[in-house]
Amino acid sequence: MAKWSPVQHSQASPPPLDLSLIAPICNEEGNLRALVARVIEVFGTSESWELLLVDDGSTDKSRDLILELQGEDSRVRGIFFSRNCGQTAAIAAGIQQARGTLVATLDGDLQNDPQDLPNMILALRSDPDLGGVVGWRQKRNDNFVRRVSSRVANAIRNRLSGDSIRDTGCSLKVFRQEAIRSITLFEGMHRFLPTLVRYHGYRILEHPVSHHARVAGTSKYGIRNRAWRSFKDLLAVRWMRSRLIELPIVLIPSVGSTAVQNDAKLAIPGVGAQPAPHAKADPTLQSK
Repeated sequence: MAKWSPVQHSQASPPPLDLSLIAPICNEEGNLRALVARVIEVFGTSESWELLLVDDGSTDKSRDLILELQGEDSRVRGIFFSRNCGQTAAIAAGIQQARGTLVATLDGDLQNDPQDLPNMILALRSDPDLGGVVGWRQKRNDNFVRRVSSRVANAIRNRLSGDSIRDTGCSLKVFRQEAIRSITLFEGMHRFLPTLVRYHGYRILEHPVSHHARVAGTSKYGIRNRAWRSFKDLLAVRWMRSRLIELPIVLIPSVGSTAVQNDAKLAIPGVGAQPAPHAKADPTLQSK
């Protein structure tokens, strides 16, 4: 029997790609083949892309199917956990292995439609000051309780984090690689990716996306198993916001130019991370 280390991935060739798509997978054998087919249908040869399927300790046949799909198309890459580590860990592993200049996240259950990504990518590429474009499900195909609880949770998150994202629970997001790699991820922080990227001086744009009912499998996240945990994570994000460092930077001018002062409030990226190229204070993140 093969021995699995915490993260195992296929060998990657060095050339960079236009786009890396990351899909955390946990017991999604009924959706995997349809997901891959949909991504191929949407992107085809219009982009150089890869689809990273991060198996988060599945107990069904997802792992075997990912290996099968990987063998059928070299653009599909499998990353395998030896045990269930959670959605943030799966996304972090995908980001670590991503070769795309843009990094997108999506669910493995096809409730998010990859068809929405090309317009999101176009919006991101058209504005160099944007760090990411995040989905906003205008019409959700969920039950009443889930829809109401999501709205309440979003309102609380925005109030405490100082942000204005309308649908932080939407998994369909696309970021510049340098923006998403500028943040350090802790358990549960996948819920706050747009907010954390903003804390590093990038702008975020919301984009309307479609939302479909789940066709196969069951949801891994309910109200009871995430409410208290999400609230604790939110308190951590609020603490980060309260500790943002003021940087009254004065750039030393080169010959023939003048000094430029840029008063920015932003987080300091970790070792090896890339800071925002044009860090500006975001008015939505000012202390109240």
